[in-house]
Amino acid sequence: AGNWNVFVPAVQHSAVGPNYAGGAEAGTSIPISRFFVANPSTPVQSINAALALGQDLILTPGVYQLAQPIKVVNPNSVVLGLGFATLIPTNGNAALETASVPGIKVSGLIVDAGPVNSPILVQIGGKNAGGTNDRNDPTLLSDVFFRIGGAEPGRATTSLVVNADNAILDDIWAWRADHGAGVGWNTNTADTGVVVNGDNVSAYGLFVEHYQKFEVIWNGQNGEDVFFQNEMPYDPPSQ
Repeated sequence: AGNWNVFVPAVQHSAVGPNYAGGAEAGTSIPISRFFVANPSTPVQSINAALALGQDLILTPGVYQLAQPIKVVNPNSVVLGLGFATLIPTNGNAALETASVPGIKVSGLIVDAGPVNSPILVQIGGKNAGGTNDRNDPTLLSDVFFRIGGAEPGRATTSLVVNADNAILDDIWAWRADHGAGVGWNTNTADTGVVVNGDNVSAYGLFVEHYQKFEVIWNGQNGEDVFFQNEMPYDPPSQ
């Protein structure tokens, strides 16, 4: 009947095992009418206008060429990529930025570095650490992958910066390509994979590979990582 919803599971603490085994899962169903549904031909200005008005966002499958970042500014906004929608910044900009507000949830995206070097590909939690202090309403970044080269040539200084306190990183893969298109020590340049500045950040499944200076810089206090996978770069031209 067209009565679609997006289900957002509730945050859990000190949980073990699948939460669906004991009955209905805790969480919230958001009606599709609250979502702005975009496709790769949708102007980023239209996406940002919808987010500013308080709509949530669905990015349908495809490659989104972005001359400016998608800006998530309202608390508890949901950004859901279907079919691993792919974001490519084209002008040295970020692909996505969130404000320093609680409860934002971003899921199901690939972010490819573009042809002009981006200082940051995705920034979570505003320009400075803090501002999201409620551990019961954390910012979530789930199933988000970064590629510097590989699919196409690209450059980015840092893939992901997390400034939000209490953020949850769930299945994050940051990859400076070691094969594919546009690969070479001076071609797909990338200093750092992930920088965590927020306090009390939890990561579950963090994969960071082949960056040229630092794989991960974790500045925040009381952080936790459950499963970390790393490969150092294979291609330095000399010791």
